[in-house]
Amino acid sequence: MTPNFTPRPSQQNILRYNGGRLGIAAVPGAGKTHILSALAAKIIREGDLQDGQEVLIVTLVNSAVDNFDKRIKQFFNSPIESLYKYRVRTLHGLAHDIVREKPARVGLEERFSIIDEREAGFIRRESVNAWLASNSLDDYLDPALDNSKQDWIRRSQLPDLVDSLALAFIRSAKDRLLTPESLRAKLDASFAPLPLAELGYSIYADYQRALAYRGAVDFDDLIRYALTLLESDEEFLERLHYRYPYILEDEAQDSSQTQERILALLSGGSLPSPLRRGVGGEVGIGCASVTPTRPSLKPSPPPRPNSCGISSAKTQARTCPSRDVRSRPFLRWRIISLTG
Repeated sequence: MTPNFTPRPSQQNILRYNGGRLGIAAVPGAGKTHILSALAAKIIREGDLQDGQEVLIVTLVNSAVDNFDKRIKQFFNSPIESLYKYRVRTLHGLAHDIVREKPARVGLEERFSIIDEREAGFIRRESVNAWLASNSLDDYLDPALDNSKQDWIRRSQLPDLVDSLALAFIRSAKDRLLTPESLRAKLDASFAPLPLAELGYSIYADYQRALAYRGAVDFDDLIRYALTLLESDEEFLERLHYRYPYILEDEAQDSSQTQERILALLSGGSLPSPLRRGVGGEVGIGCASVTPTRPSLKPSPPPRPNSCGISSAKTQARTCPSRDVRSRPFLRWRIISLTG
């Protein structure tokens, strides 16, 4: 690596990676960003990448994107050595890359726009205010409160409370790939009234209509559209398998269910990670769900049998009791603990 980097024993174990599924449990301060950067640089240096292939590093926030990019470059004498050999993206940035290639396949215009969280919050708040203007939540107020106190709650507390509920509801619905239409069908089929779900549905439907009017999508839409595209276009997915033979995921414990499915598809497999939130403190690198990619679209030379997609510490594993770590689906995982 670089003269200024001497790997610790636990880091050396990670740098010996040469294929298969690898999960890394890391405590805060264990150097997960640096070792993932070093692993990416090692893959590039060893010449495992063919023309048109990149190491894909997926992380949580934009600041981490810049950090990874800077650290990877430090492992090379010249930026040219790593040029076009790796790509660092947030999960939303990766979804954007995917959807931009074939927007029409998921019903979007070629020049669709993306709203940021601030604008999404403004649109959602308008939907919340519209709902509150025509509906009442008085049944949820303490009848022992006097009228002035109830009025204060209606004016000052309910808008924020309903907005918080609507945000959680919309994100959860999109992570489960539930459109307002499919959600409406489920509510209609419910054997019992679900007033809070009806509240969430109404605001969700109004929010989506406002986005459609603007010809826009939000960040959560990008994730679900990316998954829909990968699941419906096998040829496109095959091309991405070739493009990203190695996928390293940072902060994998924070992936949502849909985000996990995207990375599982890109890595050519669907095994959940045996790592869960809280295992080893912070599951930082949950980096490596490394699976053999599918056959290359280029006739020769083919990728190595153990070329991989890396991910880990995913949502599916969060739902499993700890004893399930020993169950058969996880036998193909190798776990390394990265200590400080």
